[in-house]
Amino acid sequence: MMSAMSKHLSIDLTYDAPVSEVTAMLADPAFRERVCDAQHALSRRVTIEGSTVSIAYTQPVQGVPGFAKKFVGDTIDVRQNETWSAEFTTGQITVTLPGKPGDLTGTATVAERDGATVETVALTASVSVPLVGGKLEELVLSIFEKALTKEHEVGTAWLRGE
Repeated sequence: MMSAMSKHLSIDLTYDAPVSEVTAMLADPAFRERVCDAQHALSRRVTIEGSTVSIAYTQPVQGVPGFAKKFVGDTIDVRQNETWSAEFTTGQITVTLPGKPGDLTGTATVAERDGATVETVALTASVSVPLVGGKLEELVLSIFEKALTKEHEVGTAWLRGE
């Protein structure tokens, strides 16, 4: 029996702001909505209740290799759920792609490092498609790496009051 493989991504998002400002930003629905808008989401719904963040959005898919097009399609629905500690310094992340053969799971931590605040996001992609699953996992992770980079750009501007 073949065991499923998965791909991993770890990225540090560094902010020139205190931990308290970064965690307040992560807990703010207006920030999360701005991130969806910056990612050109076609639709979005952000809900934050206590330390639980739920984001549902539809994203246009562009530049996908031919082999992936039949699995991905023209748009992708994303359901991102985050369960944070009360202080929003550690969180569990689950991303599902309804109707698509894959998901992401991982963690986020927010901590002060060298006078700045660093949010470290570590994700594992799992796609259960024979033969091309590994390539699809790499594709999904590259899409989310771009999304996190965009979130960092929005966050940097947010923290500067822009």
